[in-house]
Amino acid sequence: MLTQLAIQDFAIVDHLELDLTGGMTAITGETGAGKSILLGALGLCLGERADAGSVRHGRERTDLSARFDIQHLPAAVEWLSARELPADECLLRRVVTANGRSKAWINGQPATISDLKSLGEQLIQIHGQHAHHALMREETHLALLDDYASLNDATAQLAITFREWRHARRQLKKLSEEGSEVEAKRQLLRYQVEELDQLGLAEGELATLEEEQHTLAHAEETLRETQFAADCCASDEGGALSLLNQASAHLSALPGSDKGTLANTLAMLSDARIQVEEASSELNRLASTTELDPERLAWVEERMTDVHRIARKHHVAPDELCALHADLQREVAQLEEGGNDLEALSAQVVELRESYHQEAKKLSESRQKAALRLGKEVQQQLGFLAMGKARFEVEVTAKEAPSPEGLDRVQFLISANPGQPARPLTKVASGGELSRISLAIQVVAATHSTVPSLVFDEVDVGISGATAEIVGQLLRKLGENGQVMTVTHLPQVAAQAHQHLHIEKQAKRDTTLTQMALLDEQGRISELARMLGGVTLSDQTLAHAREMLHASQRPPH
Repeated sequence: MLTQLAIQDFAIVDHLELDLTGGMTAITGETGAGKSILLGALGLCLGERADAGSVRHGRERTDLSARFDIQHLPAAVEWLSARELPADECLLRRVVTANGRSKAWINGQPATISDLKSLGEQLIQIHGQHAHHALMREETHLALLDDYASLNDATAQLAITFREWRHARRQLKKLSEEGSEVEAKRQLLRYQVEELDQLGLAEGELATLEEEQHTLAHAEETLRETQFAADCCASDEGGALSLLNQASAHLSALPGSDKGTLANTLAMLSDARIQVEEASSELNRLASTTELDPERLAWVEERMTDVHRIARKHHVAPDELCALHADLQREVAQLEEGGNDLEALSAQVVELRESYHQEAKKLSESRQKAALRLGKEVQQQLGFLAMGKARFEVEVTAKEAPSPEGLDRVQFLISANPGQPARPLTKVASGGELSRISLAIQVVAATHSTVPSLVFDEVDVGISGATAEIVGQLLRKLGENGQVMTVTHLPQVAAQAHQHLHIEKQAKRDTTLTQMALLDEQGRISELARMLGGVTLSDQTLAHAREMLHASQRPPH
């Protein structure tokens, strides 16, 4: 589970360290206070895309880290051990600079963003506030069913088989249509490859040539101007260093030069002399290393001309020549390795087709069984969410044509009123109903998840009253078996939490800061009262909040 989150110079947060525990944690605050910042920081630690806007204004970089206890996460331990990383704990760190560059570490070792994503999937799941919008897309229904039934690996393998089958079919059609043109194409490709072989352009060479050409072309100007600047700094007559020395000598001779304004001024002049001396040294060093080499310049420009000429010939950008060379080599190799064997390719197409249909049939059978279970479990959760009269079904029907996802079309059907036939979710459900259905699905998914840490970002939107209290109870129950963090605007949900984090935005002079604190009992009562009654907290509102909190924290009978 997530045990610690550290944030430095992220968005409107200057510094924040949070220690987190198991159970259910509610995260509240006024609109715009920065609740999304917490999830944004966590998302970056888990490999989400970063940009320069993440960095606090006026700072050079943002530094984020998330620490996880993985004692009960064998999959995460195995992931770390397979990469020879320490597996006693898990620390993910992400640094984003003001120019948008990003670096990542796992347990102190450099890592890629894809590594963060891969490991993050073993550590925590984030259910977003817009999940109900995704329910309007049928492809989401299929993904949710596969995730529920742990069929993602089988689906991924089926997609591989489908792509191989499709590629083989295209190759077969291509070769069948080309016929005698194959040999002519082979000869043309050989000529193109030989031409590129002679050019011998290395990866990244063009950028190096362009940089060298720019340096050589401006060498004379660089030498002249750097020498002039060096003379301005350290010339014996009229140089900045000479003038600074004169100024210091005259001021030092004055009475009281060792204290007050004169002393400060002399100190500044001393610093200036040091800076000018260092600048003069750097300029002299640059001048001494700058060489005029017209022969090298001519060779570099000729080389660049050859590269651009051949790029124009092949109708590609110069920096795409290396990739083109590799593609042509690969295509020639395929032709020369007997890729034009129609009989063998035909047999391969038949074999891949049979493999695809066998895998798709097996996957379809698993989906049919899982659809019944998912429908029943979501139906049960809808009963808790004041939609007991609704009927929820997961329908699996056959597609007209094979696809990477298989031969199945998955639709979520709902009948909001008794006696009405179940119809597609997209045509029946209102906004409030969609929110409840989405929450019910997410609760079911979380119940079956092997990941103990779950984050719910305002998934209770569109819910209120007694239903909101039930939502809170559902989330609290999930938290009793792991770790649940929920961003919410509902006091009925927040009151159910084992602990309560409050986020507050504060404006100080010309800056805005976000602060977060773990609330004690009195703090929770005050925050619940604010969520219930607004800015002015009456005795009645406080009493209501106190009763709500105490009732929510009592164990059920």
